[in-house]
Amino acid sequence: MCKENMVKKHLPLMLLLCLWFLGAGCSGAADVDFYGRVQEVDLDNGLKVLLWPENRAPVVTLQIWYGVGSRNEVLGKTGLSHLIEHLMFRGTEKYGPKVFSRQVQKFGGRDNAFTSRDYTAYYEIGPKTSLGMWLEMEADRMQNLMISEELFRTEQQVVLEERRLRTEDDPVSFLIEETLAMAYKAHPYQWPVIGWMHDIKKLRRQDFMAYYRQYYQPNNATLVVVGDFEPNAALQEIRATFGKLPRGPKPPPFRPLEPPQQGERRVTVQREAQLPFICLAYHVPNLGHADAYALEVLSSILSQGRSSRLFQQLVYEKRLALDVGADYSLATASPSVFLVYGQPLPGKTVEELEQALEAELNRIKTTPVTDRELTKAKNQAESGIIMAQDSLFYRGMLLGRYQTIDHWQRLKELLPGIQAVGKPDVLRVAQRYLVPKNRTVGILQPLKTDKPIVGRYQGHGQID
Repeated sequence: MCKENMVKKHLPLMLLLCLWFLGAGCSGAADVDFYGRVQEVDLDNGLKVLLWPENRAPVVTLQIWYGVGSRNEVLGKTGLSHLIEHLMFRGTEKYGPKVFSRQVQKFGGRDNAFTSRDYTAYYEIGPKTSLGMWLEMEADRMQNLMISEELFRTEQQVVLEERRLRTEDDPVSFLIEETLAMAYKAHPYQWPVIGWMHDIKKLRRQDFMAYYRQYYQPNNATLVVVGDFEPNAALQEIRATFGKLPRGPKPPPFRPLEPPQQGERRVTVQREAQLPFICLAYHVPNLGHADAYALEVLSSILSQGRSSRLFQQLVYEKRLALDVGADYSLATASPSVFLVYGQPLPGKTVEELEQALEAELNRIKTTPVTDRELTKAKNQAESGIIMAQDSLFYRGMLLGRYQTIDHWQRLKELLPGIQAVGKPDVLRVAQRYLVPKNRTVGILQPLKTDKPIVGRYQGHGQID
């Protein structure tokens, strides 16, 4: 499955001017009610429906978000969520293998899906006249998949090959996997979304069927429609398709909690690679915690763009690293990790880069960030949120993601939360979380190879 290219353009000029030229950020941006037209409806069978009409073009996106991801799996059966994503395109009695996507494309639309640690989502985007057809097809495959043993084995091999290409043959991805597996002791975020290779090999058709019947139910899903449609007419079609599906069994409650880390952990991976790599993973809170927005701003100050601290100091000035960065996502269902990573330049050692990374983290823990750094980071976050509203697809993504992990109304807190972050907040969260006893260090030790240099780290937690 391929990731949707979420192009964000045509931001209204006044918003751009507001964000780019006001020295302290755009205080009025928080007053813009982006979500005032969102309509929320609960069907009798438990399906959550979110409608966001926007008639500027005759286009609509339909998205169905299931509250199941890799965190809902168990050891021995990891990778089930992602495998089911693949199998959902293998057909029902009414729509055979590959018929679903061909029907969407026949009328000029596109469809795809993705799996994360917290959810699995399916979407279509295209002409508004196709909405009724998409609703009927999505409702059909929610409960009527027909997967033979042969089809199951075929798709299982596809996923195994995907894992080989994305992880087994990519030393940096392999290192990140090992680092997260070491960072978590009790929480299922410890295993990769795609699953462990040995688990994928052992999965059986009956495992898939039991998992599918447990989680692919209207009372474990959110249906999102964004674009050019009439809400009452769309809701009538939704009731005629999804509304007639029976409520399924209540998904089991999610109980795993990660205990506080009491000391630094280290993992070393030896793989064929031309250059070493280092990753530091710090346990941090997620959406809803008072520190989440300050962590988001801290991540931006450290690594957003070529003028960020880590790039300026370690790539440009000290010439220690080929690549450096930080990665934090507040929009997760459970507390996650704040990653800081880097790859030393040829001739430099991973030990030198680790010392330099720690020096930069110590600097941000002891000296308040500058006014310019704070303003830039907040403007970057605010402009990203505002620019995302120009994409109907991404509007649906925001609604579906936040509703699945918490509630879509949380979106209204993003801009005010980021704007409220001050220099003391950034200093405080750096001091609280970016400490040795709270981190796991992963180091890639290269074995000699003629393979190309590994690519940049692209983030964690979601797979297409």
